[in-house]
Amino acid sequence: MADVARIAGVSIATVSHVLNGTRAVREQTRDQVLAAVRATDYSPNTVARSLATARTTTIGLALSAISNPYFGELLYAIESEAAQAGYTLLLADPHEDPGYEDTVVQRLYRRRVDGVLLAPSADPGSALAFLDARSVPTVLIDRIIDGGFDQIGTENVGPVAGLVDHLAELGHRRIALVAGHAGLATTIERIEGYRLGLTRRGLAYDPWLVVDGNSEAEPARRAVHALLGADPRPTAIITANNSMTIGAMQALQEAGLQVPADIALVAFDDFPWAKLFRPRLTVVAQPFADLGRQAVRLLLRRMADPAAPPHTVRLRPRFMHRESCGCPPGDGAGDRSPAPTP
Repeated sequence: MADVARIAGVSIATVSHVLNGTRAVREQTRDQVLAAVRATDYSPNTVARSLATARTTTIGLALSAISNPYFGELLYAIESEAAQAGYTLLLADPHEDPGYEDTVVQRLYRRRVDGVLLAPSADPGSALAFLDARSVPTVLIDRIIDGGFDQIGTENVGPVAGLVDHLAELGHRRIALVAGHAGLATTIERIEGYRLGLTRRGLAYDPWLVVDGNSEAEPARRAVHALLGADPRPTAIITANNSMTIGAMQALQEAGLQVPADIALVAFDDFPWAKLFRPRLTVVAQPFADLGRQAVRLLLRRMADPAAPPHTVRLRPRFMHRESCGCPPGDGAGDRSPAPTP
């Protein structure tokens, strides 16, 4: 930096302001500094800078099931928003394991990240206590829990109840749910929405119609085969995420059943190729990009104002009305809002 300052004929502080954007500098001075940077092939030492400023311009992201298409789109939105703000992501996968979640969070802390985005596990108490005790700016993403943290996620209860409503309108009385990983906040809320939808329609809750798909394709495939072995079997199935939708479709194909002629299928989570299936899949689509962008903005605000009260954001998904529910093509097929969260 001293060489750059000497060549540009300015102070080291001015070089710092130009490179970091920390103060307005005259355009001519800025051009002189940048020309000197190019002439010296200067590259800032980010490690030294972090020691001097106590900031690393990095954000830790602890997110399980990164291979899930949902999380891939979410990750893209988070990385883009963080990069626009001048931050780099450090990414880790806790694998839905509370013990390993502790390890991941501690490793991110030791990397001196400026803040953490965390999709909490079914038992995140220890990890959250670690972050809270060290005053690490933290935003919980995707899964809303009780606690004193900023958090953002999609509405779950009302939209799943809306799926049940729609299937009941079509005459279905035995509606099954392939639920996600046990104990996750999203799993609990989507089961709650399923039960609410049944109650609103005067349908009895049958615990045998709620099966554990563990948020993954293969467990969901096995769970749907178990459902199909019931007597009487369900006439409609709701899958609680897109990975489980793939497993359910595989099981129905293996059983020789046609959707929706033999059984209706609707899902929570959209994915890019949902419109390519025949029939096209009726789904509740989460606002992936908006979720990622707003999560980063929440974290940046928390980093700027650590004493602010915690804030919870719920985003509204959309009901993508297609044909796998049993509605004929063109019969209102399109986008519409599901029932609101009560």
